[in-house]
Amino acid sequence: MSEQKNKEYTTDDILALPEGVRAELIDGKIYYMASPGRTHQQILAGITVQIYNYIKEHGGECQVYPAPFAVFIMNDKRNYFEPDIVVVCDPDKLDESGCHGAPDWIIEIVSPSSRTMDYYKKAGKYAEAGVREYWIVDPARKATVICRMEKGEGPVIHPFTDTLPSGVIEGLELNFQII
Repeated sequence: MSEQKNKEYTTDDILALPEGVRAELIDGKIYYMASPGRTHQQILAGITVQIYNYIKEHGGECQVYPAPFAVFIMNDKRNYFEPDIVVVCDPDKLDESGCHGAPDWIIEIVSPSSRTMDYYKKAGKYAEAGVREYWIVDPARKATVICRMEKGEGPVIHPFTDTLPSGVIEGLELNFQII
């Protein structure tokens, strides 16, 4: 992600970008996003399918959305995110333009160009916004960092060999071995 300096941007600037140009907005600064690689997309699809199938089989209010999906996380004009995977359990936060407010669960899949953003800048903003759970899936390290923010727990690192339970969707466990 590259940052545009010296100008305060808004969600209007993000929404006016040309078709196919992806960017996020953090505190009025625009960060352009590189196209994801094959491994990133394979993991994205594998996780999304597991969550989607579990929700479909077990019911409930939660819905899962893979990127690109707009998240107006602070309900302001200075912050806009497109997390890799978003789970929203409050249907009142959803409309055709995306999610308005903090999703319940966000999963980011680390790419070489997004490492600092995913581990630091986004983690802080997601916590501030009230995201209940944040997972950082790191293919290079073959590990997932789980931050259960609503419980005030510190980050816990799990290898891809672990089956990981969701703290948001009761009974759901993700298996990275099948991806």
